[in-house]
Amino acid sequence: MTNTIDRRTLLRLAGASAGTAVLAGATLAGAAPAGAAGGAFRHGVASGDPLPDGVLLWTRLTPTDEAQPGSGVGPEAEVTWQVAADPDFVTVTAQGALTTGPARDHTVKVAVTGLAPATTWWYRFGYAGAWSATGRTMTAPPADADIDRLRLGVVSCANWEAGYFSAYRNLADRGDLNLVVHLGDYLYEYGTGEFDAGGSVVRPVLPAHEVLTLADYRIRHALYKTDPDLQALHASVPWVITWDDHEVANDQWSGGAENHTPATEGAFADRVAAARQAYAEWMPVRTGADGAIYRRLRFGRLAELSMLDLRSYRSQQASGSAVDDPARTITGDAQMSWLKSGLAASTARWKLVGNPVMIARVDLATLPAWLLGPIGRLLGVPENGVVLNPDQWDGYNADRNELVDHLRATGTRDVVFLTGDIHTSWANEVTTRATGTSDPAAAEFVVPSVTSDNVNDFLGLREGNALSVLGADLLRATNTHVRWTELDGHGYGVLEVTRQRCRMDWYHLADRTRPGSASRWVAGWSVAAGSSTLRRETAPQA
Repeated sequence: MTNTIDRRTLLRLAGASAGTAVLAGATLAGAAPAGAAGGAFRHGVASGDPLPDGVLLWTRLTPTDEAQPGSGVGPEAEVTWQVAADPDFVTVTAQGALTTGPARDHTVKVAVTGLAPATTWWYRFGYAGAWSATGRTMTAPPADADIDRLRLGVVSCANWEAGYFSAYRNLADRGDLNLVVHLGDYLYEYGTGEFDAGGSVVRPVLPAHEVLTLADYRIRHALYKTDPDLQALHASVPWVITWDDHEVANDQWSGGAENHTPATEGAFADRVAAARQAYAEWMPVRTGADGAIYRRLRFGRLAELSMLDLRSYRSQQASGSAVDDPARTITGDAQMSWLKSGLAASTARWKLVGNPVMIARVDLATLPAWLLGPIGRLLGVPENGVVLNPDQWDGYNADRNELVDHLRATGTRDVVFLTGDIHTSWANEVTTRATGTSDPAAAEFVVPSVTSDNVNDFLGLREGNALSVLGADLLRATNTHVRWTELDGHGYGVLEVTRQRCRMDWYHLADRTRPGSASRWVAGWSVAAGSSTLRRETAPQA
């Protein structure tokens, strides 16, 4: 075990320390989102990774009562699918059939091609004379299309036992989103009671024990897909997703995890293989031939979205001056090369990066070593300051410096990191020793958890309590590149991308433990084209 601070401990410490023309017609509005599906398609429908000529469709078939998720039993069955230009399926544009069975847990994934770009489509699946719920999706615009606006829902960290997924329902009900970006921790691996709502289980997980085997991961995925709010958002808009650690185990790295003990839980490689297989079966995501999930999607000339995998290739977490070791990596060499070259070569106005863990520096009650000078180096202070959470990019300074230096050397501007993981809300300017605080290289917007515990939950205090506010004040005072942070709220972000700016608005739930909780706007920050300096915004007009 390394000398690291896991996410729950980190949050405790923080609290204790104190073209419209093209896309408007493709906006997914109109029909009411689907509710929780029953019958043969009781796990709902979903779409993901839209391309100009196609999109990935997903569902799960329950052909017989014994063919339950993770059971490994049940018959082979043929499932039909249709894509139409209208919700009544009068004009069916594409259709087909495929066979599924227990080898893939009766899941169905269809990579539909031959569709018109920048268009809203309706889709459904059929079996034994019955249809699934109807889903809505959209294709991306052509790579050279002039797009005026793109609107994304941004989410992360949905813990079943900590509450209800009202954040998903509120996003589904908006009717103005083109896409949902999920930044990881779509589910959690813990057994019941191990990570809940401030010590109280709102709704128990299945299986009740920590998930370890392929059957376990399949059952946990299936449980999440029964949530009606999750089903509503999946059925309303295409998703682009990546994983973080809890899709396998807490604080995962390439060779292990904080929440994995080989002596009692078996080989970590076996656990990863099981988790990744279930993920590929149950999620509407495209993976490479080698199982790689990092990938890039284009939305006209307006935006390009690079989704990262910061778990599969990273070195083990470390502490002290070891975080400066250039031999350690969070991305792996191949992904770093792909990321740098892709950002520099992109002809899109905005280069968005789906970034599972925070890239902005977070120092607590200390100055960075580069301000302390040689005394700091003698004391072994890491280059970018004492590390509060080595599971973030803070624990891999060499990779962060390499990426930021590359952005500056190549003159790559208009890079915006979209981040999850830390359960709290942040608006950051990305800086290092080379940039200083006056010339940030990129902007970063961090969204809160859908339900997972944050500072006030760990403290057992109400939202907005004095300790949480003090903690946020201390973080901003010590880190001038952190323009805003809020440590208590649960909810989601909405990112609006135009030629002139990227704007993130944060929405927090009234009560994550109550089904159907409303949300409220809490803050808005934007970055203008050609600049990485953040600006505070007023509430959007209804």
